[in-house]
Amino acid sequence: MPSPLVRRSIWLVGMAALAVALIIALVPFLASTRIVGDRIAYELSSWSGYRVTIGAAPEIRVWPSLRAIVTDVAMTPWDALDHPPVIEAERIEIKLSALAALRGDAVFSAAELVRPTLRLERMQDGRYLPESADGGRIANAIHDAREAIAANVEPAAVERSLSSRELGTISMRDGRVTEFADGKDEEILTGLTGKLNWPALNKAASVSLSAIWHGEEVNLEASLAKPLVLLAGGEAPVAAALTSAPATASFDGVVKAAENAYVDGKMKAAAPSLKRLTEWTGTEMASTASAIGSVSIGGRLVGDTQRMKLEGAEVALDKNPGTGALDLSFSERVPVVSGTLAFDTLDLSPILTAFTPATSEKAAAEIDPVFANLINLDLRLSAAHALVDTVMLADVAATAQIKNSIVAFDISDASAFGGNLQAGVRFDRKPEGTQAEMRFLASDIEGGAFGAAAGMTRLVPIGRGNISLILKGPGRVWESIIENGEGTISASFGPGALPDFDLAGFQKRCDDGGFFPLDEVSKGTLPIDGAELKATVAHGVIRLEKAEARSPQGRLWLTGIIPYVSRGLALSGGIVAPDAPATEDSQPPASFFVGGSWNAPFVSPVNSD
Repeated sequence: MPSPLVRRSIWLVGMAALAVALIIALVPFLASTRIVGDRIAYELSSWSGYRVTIGAAPEIRVWPSLRAIVTDVAMTPWDALDHPPVIEAERIEIKLSALAALRGDAVFSAAELVRPTLRLERMQDGRYLPESADGGRIANAIHDAREAIAANVEPAAVERSLSSRELGTISMRDGRVTEFADGKDEEILTGLTGKLNWPALNKAASVSLSAIWHGEEVNLEASLAKPLVLLAGGEAPVAAALTSAPATASFDGVVKAAENAYVDGKMKAAAPSLKRLTEWTGTEMASTASAIGSVSIGGRLVGDTQRMKLEGAEVALDKNPGTGALDLSFSERVPVVSGTLAFDTLDLSPILTAFTPATSEKAAAEIDPVFANLINLDLRLSAAHALVDTVMLADVAATAQIKNSIVAFDISDASAFGGNLQAGVRFDRKPEGTQAEMRFLASDIEGGAFGAAAGMTRLVPIGRGNISLILKGPGRVWESIIENGEGTISASFGPGALPDFDLAGFQKRCDDGGFFPLDEVSKGTLPIDGAELKATVAHGVIRLEKAEARSPQGRLWLTGIIPYVSRGLALSGGIVAPDAPATEDSQPPASFFVGGSWNAPFVSPVNSD
């Protein structure tokens, strides 16, 4: 049986433990009696630098921890009390230090803003910022850090001079960000939810936010190793990632955001649909972007507010990867993007579509004028293999340019059809209308392969030759450009053959009289020693000045007009015997006419009587 001394000791220990437990339990309750709304408002004001008003006395809760709940909170600049609150919240839930509260102090360790509103105003330089606060602990800490940085002291000395005030975690739920202008709020972000974890002003911070922008959810994760140095205009490491359905982006490097601002770090950005991205961001270039599907870009981003470089750039257009270097300059009226990109394989069809007019007035007619006013572009592209529709090109060198009112895309060199190709389109947007120019030059190509790819097997001879096409004129779509434009077409081929043409059958049908479809004499091939074509294009009409094929059986010639709009034919022609003398100034009398349409031509022999 325990001695009386032992029993008394046990009772004393138990009573002491009970007293401690009661004191711990009572501390929050006792502290709550010392907390008043003015003190909370004072602390909020001391941190933010704004005048803080609270709608009602705070509600104090002691379990499971000491918390104060204040409602109808408004933060207004001290020198502009008639200004709408820069920050307002329906409710703020503040986690308090109970021991500090016993002294009548309100020391925050965490705060959650419920349905807050942050009002921004557009500055003259285009940035969106809140109305500035008059002092405050954070502003004063930034000011002191800025002075230390301006004194050019060692980075270690700057860090030692930073304020060590504890801040904690600030979170928000269902907030919004607005632009305040002309006495009205226009929403920029809604559904803003997340938190800032900043234990102390001289410590690292992390940010996790989600919000709705233009109908899409956007998530931001950021890690700031030296947030106070960064806010004071110093250099500091930053790692950030932004994710959304239309686009993702990330950066990991060094940032200086104040005077002489610059960045140096690895960046990545990707969009599964460029059209969706442009519609989401409201850049008004969806007609151009619709031609190009997915886009991704990455590399080392280095530069300042005047010029940035993307070194070791890795770019993918519709999953076609390329490498090179890009330069972004802000020294002109609009940003200038220039550089070189090399691809192993590249589909040029979307790019050509983006740089050429559509085929209908109902569709976007040319590269978006708004987009052309937003950026200047000068890119050098190369590809070991490139695809244009179903045509495969090799060793391609091309340029894409947008400058002021001029939009141009040029293939300066490419191998195809056993020869070389050059092609280009150019649009000059002038007040009186858009002027267009198209150039195409094929040298030493195999005509049969070219005709099959172009869907003109009957028109292009089999054999090696050259083709040239130049067309200039006003218009917004190809139909109007050809209808109103002027240009020339020329072609010359050496020994080869005319496909789908039976000369003996053709002559027999002409001798029999009566018109007949050309398809009736398409079974056969006519060997030729050469062929030549010269034509002009004016106001939608192709006028054949010279079109002839020379064969051992004779010389086949055509002349006349081919209206583009109606796709009709109005040609006359003949077949001259091999031993007939050549005439330079005029053709011999026609022996047949060709009419009908491009798809279904008919031949009508000329009566020899």
